Amino acid sequence: MKPRVLQVGALTPALEAALAGRFDVHPLWREAAAKAFLAARGAEFTAVATSARYGADRALIESLPSLKVIASFGVGTDTIDLDAARARGVAVSNTPEVLNDCVADLAFGLLLDVARRLSAADRFVRRGDWLEGGFPLATKVSGKKLGIVGLGRIGAAIAKRGGGFDMTVRYHNRRPVEGSPHGYEASLPALAAWADFLVVACSGGPATRHLVSAEVIDALGPQGFLVNIARGSVVDEAALVAALLAGRIAGAALDVFEHEPNVPPALFGLDNVVLLPHIASGTHETRKAMGDCVFANLQSWFDHGRLLTPVV
Repeated sequence: MKPRVLQVGALTPALEAALAGRFDVHPLWREAAAKAFLAARGAEFTAVATSARYGADRALIESLPSLKVIASFGVGTDTIDLDAARARGVAVSNTPEVLNDCVADLAFGLLLDVARRLSAADRFVRRGDWLEGGFPLATKVSGKKLGIVGLGRIGAAIAKRGGGFDMTVRYHNRRPVEGSPHGYEASLPALAAWADFLVVACSGGPATRHLVSAEVIDALGPQGFLVNIARGSVVDEAALVAALLAGRIAGAALDVFEHEPNVPPALFGLDNVVLLPHIASGTHETRKAMGDCVFANLQSWFDHGRLLTPVV
């Protein structure tokens, strides 16, 4: 018999096809009464396939008494109750490494966009405003100071791209990264005060909620730009909106928001803000690699009893 896998939410077509070919997969999101279904049949499933978007909360984990493994599509684990998984002895995997480049590429794309006002200039041309006069001057990127919040795999890839623009890089972490060539700043407000561009690349979850606080945003100052490709929860969104409306920072470029897909309407009319719909890993190549990683983790677990990219 094929192992039974509970699929929490929609995944890529290629991954869904691969999972269906190897496992007995049931799509939970198609159940009109998911709680009743789990109460009646939750014991049938030994694995969960999910994503960083859908996660696996404590209630789901506890409703699956036979659960052994959770394989998540994405690098973030803030939507998975890791404590509940550990308590039950449930193994958890994510998809690290394979999305580093695309997320870092997008971070730098956002940085360039908000500094050089690319999206705003595009709107300027489309409105016909160029016929009435020239576009306002923007901000140079090369040679500036780049502060990174979270020098993990993705943060390091962003720092590497900063080097290509002759930027000086400093970072803030819970502790210094051994062997890093970049300057460590123990104080996040101090890093923000130093930086021309502050890029948020740390993990989400309770430990980092509103890490980029009103104090940090004010420290960034009227010449500083904020870029967030991490999680919306890391930034105090209300404080950010207030700072942007008051002109206390130069601009922001955001791929993530605190209450996705809801975006503060106050941001829509601001030309110094770039808004994207959480697409940092959204390329054909990276999504395929992420899907391959999810499948390989489940296959390795059922064939060999181990995960290739374990979180828990």
